[in-house]
Amino acid sequence: MQVVPLADSTADMVDLVGGKAAGLGELIRHGERVPPGFCVTTDALTGSLPTAEITDAYRRLGGGPVAVRSSATAEDLPVASFAGQQDTVLDVTGEAGLLAAVDACRASLHSPRATAYRDAHDIDHDTVRMAVVVQRMVTPTVAGVLFTANPLTGNRTQMMVDAAPGLGATVVDGATTVDHYLLDGPDHPATGCLTPTQLAELHALGQRLQHHFGSPQDVEWAYDQDGTLWVLQSRPITTLFPPPPATDKPQPRVYLEFGHVQGMLQPVTPMGMSSLKALIAAMLAALGVRVDIVDIDGRLYGDLTDQARDPATRKRLVKLMAVDFGPRAQAVMQHVLADPRFAPQPRRTRRARTVGGPAARTAARAVTGVLGALARPDAARSRLLDAVERMRLASAAPADLTTPADRLRFVRDQDTTDSPDGIIWPIMAGMLAAALPPHLLKGIATPDEIQTVLGGMPHNVTIEMDLALWRLARRATDHRRLLLDTPPAELAARYRQGTLPDIGLARFLDTYGHRGVAEVDLGVPRWDEDPAPVFAMIANYLRVTDPEQAPDRRFARAAATAEATLADLTTRARRRPVRGRIAVFLLRRARALAGLREAGKFAGLYRLREMRRQLLFIGADLADAKLLARPDDIMFLTLDEVHDAVRLGTDHRDTVAARVATHRRELRRRTVPVALLSDGTDLETVLPAPPTAEGALRGVGAAPGRVTGPARVVHDPATARVDPGDIIVAATTDPGWTPLFLTAGGLVTETGAVMAHGPTVAREYGIPAVICVPDATRAITDGQLVTVDGAAGTVTAVPPGTTAP
Repeated sequence: MQVVPLADSTADMVDLVGGKAAGLGELIRHGERVPPGFCVTTDALTGSLPTAEITDAYRRLGGGPVAVRSSATAEDLPVASFAGQQDTVLDVTGEAGLLAAVDACRASLHSPRATAYRDAHDIDHDTVRMAVVVQRMVTPTVAGVLFTANPLTGNRTQMMVDAAPGLGATVVDGATTVDHYLLDGPDHPATGCLTPTQLAELHALGQRLQHHFGSPQDVEWAYDQDGTLWVLQSRPITTLFPPPPATDKPQPRVYLEFGHVQGMLQPVTPMGMSSLKALIAAMLAALGVRVDIVDIDGRLYGDLTDQARDPATRKRLVKLMAVDFGPRAQAVMQHVLADPRFAPQPRRTRRARTVGGPAARTAARAVTGVLGALARPDAARSRLLDAVERMRLASAAPADLTTPADRLRFVRDQDTTDSPDGIIWPIMAGMLAAALPPHLLKGIATPDEIQTVLGGMPHNVTIEMDLALWRLARRATDHRRLLLDTPPAELAARYRQGTLPDIGLARFLDTYGHRGVAEVDLGVPRWDEDPAPVFAMIANYLRVTDPEQAPDRRFARAAATAEATLADLTTRARRRPVRGRIAVFLLRRARALAGLREAGKFAGLYRLREMRRQLLFIGADLADAKLLARPDDIMFLTLDEVHDAVRLGTDHRDTVAARVATHRRELRRRTVPVALLSDGTDLETVLPAPPTAEGALRGVGAAPGRVTGPARVVHDPATARVDPGDIIVAATTDPGWTPLFLTAGGLVTETGAVMAHGPTVAREYGIPAVICVPDATRAITDGQLVTVDGAAGTVTAVPPGTTAP
């Protein structure tokens, strides 16, 4: 087909008419007033223009001025709008002008901006084709854009309108000053270029279109000289973060993002979601907090509404977040607690109390365990190491697992939240010992000094892992060129094939191969499955040429500085005989125990690795049975769905394909709201912006010191090149990132808490760190020279021409 009337274009014709034409056809069938026109199809634009068909359709339209608009097959989709990426030509008159405009729109499919946009959205260039829409030109008196949800805050109950006299193109192109309206309902006072009647009509239009298409819409519209409203386009708003699941509760609810507690902002696979939900629920229960964990397109959020409204627990909620959730979450929760909609409500039943002290028996075990660890830290560490080894041995699957049903039963029986007392209480003791001294030494020691004492911390399994990898890299210098010049993926393939020189990697993976980036997600490969990230980190280590920058020396210096600072504080603390002695005792115990914080997760990962191995065996059987396309697709199912495939032969290939597409879309998302309201509002967008010095980004100091160096914006540590002295800038980090810290000059993250993985390891290496810097990975460009001040909590751009000291 060469030319199709716009009214005949349907949603299932996208491959022929493109996204814009399909959407306009839907609007016409829905009864909306759309300028009449036709579509020059993708078939017509693959070769020479069908000039006769195009000009004939133009004559039937009545000739005169028309708008000629691109309609690519990847345009106006839920995941990619292509707004402004391909051409539109307005006020085209005459057949020659029309043919030239159609040809220009066709050529814009391969323009640099459209090509870059497809690259950014992981869209295959070879799969995209162009159609062109030709419509009767509307001469508007006023035109603009209607968003049926607030695109700035995410609020689904509020519409936003931008309008200006004349053509709507001046609004979408940003070429003129516009009138801006926020509509909380149909009634709005007379302001700007739109009347109250027109605003009410636009509000009703937005309600209709959102209901019809089932998602928030970005609508282009125009009023002509007769006051008639025309709909020029309606497409999904692609920038909104998905809203929380709907509930039957009328009052607003608040959801806090929990993934960054585990150093994750990437989406969790469906298989990983269940175990991670249980893990976080268990972690919160240890703090006396019980919340519902919800899945928002692969991100973990906790419903804290009941806690915010509880008269007793709301008083402690902000403080409870200090350890793992961090300053951004605390600021948001303070805002929520001041919101009258979350005012305290009387408890209706004893069961409504969801936060408080643990059960009496658990409390007794906690007191005994914590005090015992503080009294005898060496014995506590020994018991912890024994417990970790027992968990490693117990995680192995029995040898008689041979059928998918047996393997599935084994996976279902695993308790990923179980952690022995021998692990829990020494860790809690170390965290307590690190948390109390700043209060006891207030006025005697600065927060930076306390953080310095907590640097160079021994007994941290993640630090030990990083230093083990450093030693491996030192021993591999005979193969320096091979390891530096060969892509990590190729080195990993050669390692698996047995064609790589022995550099000691097998021994390293025997101890640490169950780890990886985003390692708490069952759906993510471990290093012993895919060692490519390890080879990337080895290459970074091999670039260290200054002996003083060697990670083992840096760690030793941090430890020596910590001990010297502790000795100085011991002398000064004598001014407060009781509190000072307690604080110094706790700081010494912190140095003996706080490094154990990583041990519980390290031990639990043995069980996750074995569960993953068994699931992949099941996945291979299901792929052989044509129930999955490939073995690792099983990670995009739930355990119940795997059960249906194993027992009933359910074919899940279509389900997996849809979830993989969603997962890939969410992997591209660089900003994840720290907290949401049930109406979709990103709470940080409504907080007042903190004051900052000109040219400085404000965050929270998490590791003391000041350093200047080139920024290295890192989205994936598996492919990152970090040269000695580079400032790592990342959305978040987890233990799988920490080998990069060994050679870095500093750390900047968008999320985090002072006691989270990244800042903790940064302190222990003695590198400055600033966390909770909003939008750091976009505000800072790769290679830009910046100064990180861990005391002030700022990141400042260094003027061009300045060199790092």
